[in-house]
Amino acid sequence: MGILKLLWSYNALIVLLLSGFMCITQTKISRSMGARSFLEQVPALPLPALESFLLTLFSLALMMTLGWIYRNSIHIKARWRLLVFLAEIGSCVLLMRSINLSYDGIVLLVVADLMDRYGGKHQEYILVAAMLGLYFISNYNLAVFQMKVVPFEAYIAYYDSAAQAALLAARNVFISVNIALFVIYMVLLVKGKHEEKERIRLLNEQLGEANKRLRAYAIEAERMAETRERNRLAREIHDTLGHALTGIVAGLDACILTMDAAPDFTKKQLGKIRETAQRGITDVRRSVKKLRPDDLEKLPFREALVRMTEEFASSSGMKINFTVVGWPERLREDQEEVIYRVVQEGITNANRHGRAKNVNLTIGSSEGRLRIIIADDGTGCEDVKQGFGLRHMKERLELLHGTLNFWNDAGFIVEAEIPMNQEEHL
Repeated sequence: MGILKLLWSYNALIVLLLSGFMCITQTKISRSMGARSFLEQVPALPLPALESFLLTLFSLALMMTLGWIYRNSIHIKARWRLLVFLAEIGSCVLLMRSINLSYDGIVLLVVADLMDRYGGKHQEYILVAAMLGLYFISNYNLAVFQMKVVPFEAYIAYYDSAAQAALLAARNVFISVNIALFVIYMVLLVKGKHEEKERIRLLNEQLGEANKRLRAYAIEAERMAETRERNRLAREIHDTLGHALTGIVAGLDACILTMDAAPDFTKKQLGKIRETAQRGITDVRRSVKKLRPDDLEKLPFREALVRMTEEFASSSGMKINFTVVGWPERLREDQEEVIYRVVQEGITNANRHGRAKNVNLTIGSSEGRLRIIIADDGTGCEDVKQGFGLRHMKERLELLHGTLNFWNDAGFIVEAEIPMNQEEHL
């Protein structure tokens, strides 16, 4: 705080002026052969002028150093900070002794330092004790009785009455200005601490509001996470079980028709249906464990797609034509899984809802986008409503900033697009 530096500088100037005045006066008394009469009027023998001035410089420098250490003792333990403060009080007493207690304004510097580093109720007793102790030390009569110093009036008595009046008036002005500076400092200090407390109170209120919002957000985020997880599991189970069960139902329908006419073919078909059911069970288990489909774990992505479509065609009796136009060089795992599920759901819907006999599956990439087209020759749909399957296909694609379109054209067509070479979105 600037006012505190001004207070220290002002008091240092006064101390040096008073010490210099007494040293000069003492030298004049010695040279004027009036030392004997001067000593008869004072209760104690004064120090030599030069030693007295050097003692003042030393004690002033020591007090200023200790005061600076105390004011900047943020990272010092409380015990050491107290010792520094007690040492500052001792240097203050030494400084007052060096100027023969002619000026007690430096006591206010100690009080100002204590208030500057005031830390609450644990320092209240220290503050009271320090102020009372310094008050008694600075009291002139008590000091003269205990320390036997040379009073300031003994020095000014060397001069004529006009000079004495001027010197006393100057000292009173020094004291008054010092008190005024101290009062200004205290007012600014109290105001600053009040503003700091108000700022802390506002920050605490803002922190409380932020904590409330954070708790509400955490609850909402947890709910959203639960909803997303339920939707994810619903999509996974729908895709895996729906795909597998649709193939199984279609295969069983074929077996019912061929059971009597071609029992060997029926037996072979039932074996394929069993494999499809077993693979569906494996996919469900992995989906619940947040893992990818079994084929994606074991095979390269393109081979996994080919295997999935061939197995579904074999079990359902639906013909699937798989065409690749510009296969992408690199795909992330999340992109592979979404493409796999979109194709899986598309051919499942073609069989389940469209009663399709043939499906043309085309996958290609160009201009940084991957396009998937699933076109069947089924019954189509005049009024397309997004059911569970189409909605989840769209949700999966939107996670990758992709799009889904579908329409009727001599059957049903599904078109999906996914941007390539982007960071994975959680």
